[in-house]
Amino acid sequence: MKKLFLYLFFITTIFAQSSIAQTKDCFEGLNRSVFSFNKGLDDAVFKPIAKGYSYLPEAMKLGVRNVTSNISYTVTIPNHLLQGNFKNFATDSGRFIINSTLGILGIFDPAARIGLKKIEHEDYGQTLGVWGIGTGCYIMLPILGPSTTRDAVGKVANTLLDPFYMVTVGDKSMLGNNFGDTTYYLEQGFDTIDFRSQNLKSFESLEKNSIDLYASVKSLYLQRRESLIGNASSSKDEWKDFK
Repeated sequence: MKKLFLYLFFITTIFAQSSIAQTKDCFEGLNRSVFSFNKGLDDAVFKPIAKGYSYLPEAMKLGVRNVTSNISYTVTIPNHLLQGNFKNFATDSGRFIINSTLGILGIFDPAARIGLKKIEHEDYGQTLGVWGIGTGCYIMLPILGPSTTRDAVGKVANTLLDPFYMVTVGDKSMLGNNFGDTTYYLEQGFDTIDFRSQNLKSFESLEKNSIDLYASVKSLYLQRRESLIGNASSSKDEWKDFK
């Protein structure tokens, strides 16, 4: 794990320079304060929950992961179209339809068995980047973590333009005030916990080996977003789910 971390950090240091140079940390003092708040919240709440969650049976965790991944296609599919990735648009549309029906709301992944392999998710922040819009300033959001001004705008669109959000929180008549809100926020919560659980060792290694954890997280985030916009991410990338 240590060798892997050093390799990742070396690669990040080299290839993230263009992102770091172009993306100014305009609010570094405030960002570091928010980062400290997020770190404290993670240590007190998210990390312990994630550790408990990690002891659940693998089949159960895989089912949760499949469901949240399937729901995320409601954002990914339109962004494939907006970016002109018509092949990926067709593949993920097929995956969503098959897994939502034959896969029982996405619990199972029969689409992969017929050759529709899972590919990288897309979001509105990536689409803005593909369209040539600059990153703007680097910002650290409370609870949500690292972002840029461009990606922050994308995060708003990821929510407000998400059909899943529209039919749960947005459309009160469809599922009812309480059930709709609960459904959406439970899905978001499980997605966050599952992500944190999958990366327990990676984050611990990052924290242990970083001289400046804030700077390391910033570098990894910017490099990760740059690779996503260029569709250069690899399935072997340990940080492929770094958000």
